Amino acid sequence: MGEILIAGMASMLICIFLGPKFIEYLRVREFGQHIREDGPQEHHAKAGTPTMGGLIIFASICVPFLVLSDRDASALAVFFVALGCAALGFADDYIKIIKRRSLGLSGRYKLLGQLVLSLFLWWVARHSVGLEPRLYIRIGGGSIYLGPVLYFVLVFLVIAGTSNGVNLTDGLDGLAAGSCAIVLLTYTAIAFVANGQRDLALLGCCLVGACIGFLWFNAFPASIFMGDTGSLGLGGAIGAMAVMTQTEVLLIIIGGIFVIEALSVLLQVFSFRTFRRRIFLMAPLHHHFEMMAWSETKIMLRFWIIAAVCSGIGFTLYQHSIGH
Repeated sequence: MGEILIAGMASMLICIFLGPKFIEYLRVREFGQHIREDGPQEHHAKAGTPTMGGLIIFASICVPFLVLSDRDASALAVFFVALGCAALGFADDYIKIIKRRSLGLSGRYKLLGQLVLSLFLWWVARHSVGLEPRLYIRIGGGSIYLGPVLYFVLVFLVIAGTSNGVNLTDGLDGLAAGSCAIVLLTYTAIAFVANGQRDLALLGCCLVGACIGFLWFNAFPASIFMGDTGSLGLGGAIGAMAVMTQTEVLLIIIGGIFVIEALSVLLQVFSFRTFRRRIFLMAPLHHHFEMMAWSETKIMLRFWIIAAVCSGIGFTLYQHSIGH
């Protein structure tokens, strides 16, 4: 337990230490955020704020994890999937910066990258870790045998869905970083307390520490944004941890805040294309509340509370399922 806490603290302190120099470097290179023209008017004042902060998040994780872990297969798989998703996000951020636009890497290339990473995670889960190709319900017990092919489809949906869900949530200062810290803390507890997966818990704690360290600079008013480098990477880590703890169904509850944000976009698109009417003033949901004149801090704190409640319910359900 001591090493797990030390790893988390180390990640947090490394992130806080690296932050000022990295932010200054990005400012000098003019690696700033480009804001969507159709976004909330208040966001246009944020144009030029340094982005790609996900780089310091994952730089802060690498050293404590690689030094203190035993590098077991499940933890390494989650680590490499997270880095792979972060690399996709970095490509997206870099294209936005170089071409000075709000659209980066094509969606098809993102999905292709996520498909390859899912294949890697599926292979490790099946052949190195020895997980059965089952979908564990965890709510009321029971499981469904999927077989190798459907299990791969499940892994892909989890990785793609979670990484894109976190990406959609990353629209306000501190919102995604704080929500990810809460969800990852829950997965750290599941890995260590319930499953005895020490290395996976250590990685989870590193991720939590790095998110908290990043919040030092990302909380309102943000000095830096995590960009797709951070949001896709953290989303990939959450999804991969769900696969390795066999909590894919519970992820819908534990990561409820990301599900809510993604659903708001899907409902908005469906309603507009079908009925030519919008359900929300703007999607994702956090922008709807911005348009209602809620402050960023108010939205952030209330969404964190929702994330904490969802995570608490999910962890309780998990504990109940293994108790039976």
